[in-house]
Amino acid sequence: MTNPMRVIDLRGLAITRELVEREIPRARIDVSTAAESIAPLIEAVRTTGAKALKEAAQKFDGIDIEPIKVTKAELDLALANLSAELRSALEISIERVRAVAKANLPTNTKTQLADGAFVSQRWTAVDSVGLYVPGGKAVYPSSVVMNVVPAQVAGVKSISIATPGQKDFAGRPNPTVLATAALLGVRDVYVIGGPAAVAAFTYGIFEIGLNPVDVVTGPGNVYVAAAKRMLRGLIGIDSEAGPTEIMVIADSSARAKFVAADLISQAEHDELAAAVLVTDSEDFVAQVQEEIAFQSAQTANHERVSEALNGQQSSIVLVSSLKDAAAIADFYATEHLSLQTEENNLLSELIQNAGAIFLGPYSPVSLGDYLAGSNHVLPTGRQARFSAGLGVHTFLKAQQLVEYSQSALSEVANSVIAIADQEGLPAHGDAIKARSQT
Repeated sequence: MTNPMRVIDLRGLAITRELVEREIPRARIDVSTAAESIAPLIEAVRTTGAKALKEAAQKFDGIDIEPIKVTKAELDLALANLSAELRSALEISIERVRAVAKANLPTNTKTQLADGAFVSQRWTAVDSVGLYVPGGKAVYPSSVVMNVVPAQVAGVKSISIATPGQKDFAGRPNPTVLATAALLGVRDVYVIGGPAAVAAFTYGIFEIGLNPVDVVTGPGNVYVAAAKRMLRGLIGIDSEAGPTEIMVIADSSARAKFVAADLISQAEHDELAAAVLVTDSEDFVAQVQEEIAFQSAQTANHERVSEALNGQQSSIVLVSSLKDAAAIADFYATEHLSLQTEENNLLSELIQNAGAIFLGPYSPVSLGDYLAGSNHVLPTGRQARFSAGLGVHTFLKAQQLVEYSQSALSEVANSVIAIADQEGLPAHGDAIKARSQT
């Protein structure tokens, strides 16, 4: 039986960032700690390429990943063996994610500042991306969809996928992951797992036909998040999408059965998953504890759920008001925020920092994981303060185009020269003067 979740009583206290970070901590293993442990692997991939990938797979997973690049025959066979029911479900997911991605394509702009003075901004896709699809404790064809579809909508020319090999499939990736890649028309799939995959995308593994990419995206464990942090700058990334997090804000109107199910659904991802309930109702706490004890005992991943819910990263937080709950959510900056109160719309307006917000009892986070049309690759570990979830924007970059006529330049020439002289950069002004002398 799962032990009761830890209860933290913050009623009557002023809600500050310091209080939230102290009283509602993340897991003991954080990205900074993980980065230290994977540094030798990152360097080995950089210097020895495929050799390091094979050695890492043997050491950590006990598998032989040769050939590292998945063959066309493997992809075709996996797609041919995909059940009709699962294929239909994946196609619905693809359709919905694609519709949202298309709707979110940014618009090019052209601004006229004076006669003959124009500044335009256009959006262009990055040339190449490496998409990471995790494995290990679960199978994630949904992550193939979430990574690939917005990249395709953005217009990325080169799309590669890395995903771990599995012991159950003789060192090859799960067939469902391969089938989903084939369904989406992605042919460059590599049997590489964990932080080694991020390093391989960054440096390229030329002997297997993998060139360095511009952007790496996708969720993973804390070590994958650490690799993305270490290599950011050499590559662009979406965010540090590490072990999953859910925060639920609920009042006495919520259904304890739903809230408990939502907390458990995310806890089954990983022992380091964070599940936090914030409520202003003491009676509701007891109801949720009872439901968690009952439901977690029935779930297939009971041991993983129990460890996650009883880790320091998970808790039930009592507050004086829903306004305080919103303040906690903003400071905590969770990956998934579920609002199950009588004031969901009002609360959502108060909260700026969350990867995705799920409004109401019939918008569970697990819907967003698969079929809502939203993207499930979201920032974790307070990254939502400054990072967005994966989307079409992840694969686009803005370019500015400046076009001035001679008369438009002449109109602002003296102002440019004045600023250049003030900054001690007279050659900047000379470049303007040269054009006024023609």
